Amino acid sequence: MSNSQPMQRLEGKTAVITGASSGIGRAIARSFAREGADLVINCNRSVDKAETLKSELEKTGRRITVIQADISDPDDARRLVRQSLEFLQRIDILVNNAGADILTSEGAKLDDHEKLARLIDVDMKGTMHLCWETAPLMQQQGHGVILNMSWDQSVYGFHGKNPQMFSAVKAGIMGFSKSLARTFAPEVRVNILAPGWIETGFAAEAMPRDYYQARVNEIPLRRFGTPEDVAAAALFLASDEAAYLTGQVMNINGGIV
Repeated sequence: MSNSQPMQRLEGKTAVITGASSGIGRAIARSFAREGADLVINCNRSVDKAETLKSELEKTGRRITVIQADISDPDDARRLVRQSLEFLQRIDILVNNAGADILTSEGAKLDDHEKLARLIDVDMKGTMHLCWETAPLMQQQGHGVILNMSWDQSVYGFHGKNPQMFSAVKAGIMGFSKSLARTFAPEVRVNILAPGWIETGFAAEAMPRDYYQARVNEIPLRRFGTPEDVAAAALFLASDEAAYLTGQVMNINGGIV
């Protein structure tokens, strides 16, 4: 009987994950490292959290580094890609997870125009900057996977001023990603993660309990998703198991239609 261990799903792969210091990004980083990938953990302000995660993930035996960069700045996005290449030698997987927080802390205090500007700069422009920098490199090396973050309600719609802004920006990411997938196929696969209600900071700390329960009642699976639920979808799409998928949207939302 062989004592060899089964091959990890991302063995020998390299990945850059933006906004990876907490929440969904942190869960994706943990999942990818556990499955054999060397990682660049990107953050903007939460460097201490990112360094703590780096120390944790290095115990898996993977090569991990933290690169601070504000992806809304094209020059910083280019620096992130350049420094990632210096550390990893190549980029096999890019996960554009970073997003502006307009719901908690200082972000919640911004006026509507400031909130919209932040979402456009970080979520949409940041995603586009990094894709434009990375996709040609992946095409040149002959392979690559890009995962971009949208929102399920961009398709279905949800009431309120903040959801209007989220829907517009995240729908833009969805459309951009589908066009990117066509542009860089067949070498590069581009797919879209569209989480629904996920148990992150806003749901856990700022969402009123009656509002929370009302959302649960709308979800066929009767619970909020977890960051690990999104990470499982990201792992599948990043792996060779999804080799025939590009330009697709994966809803991780408990069955809301």
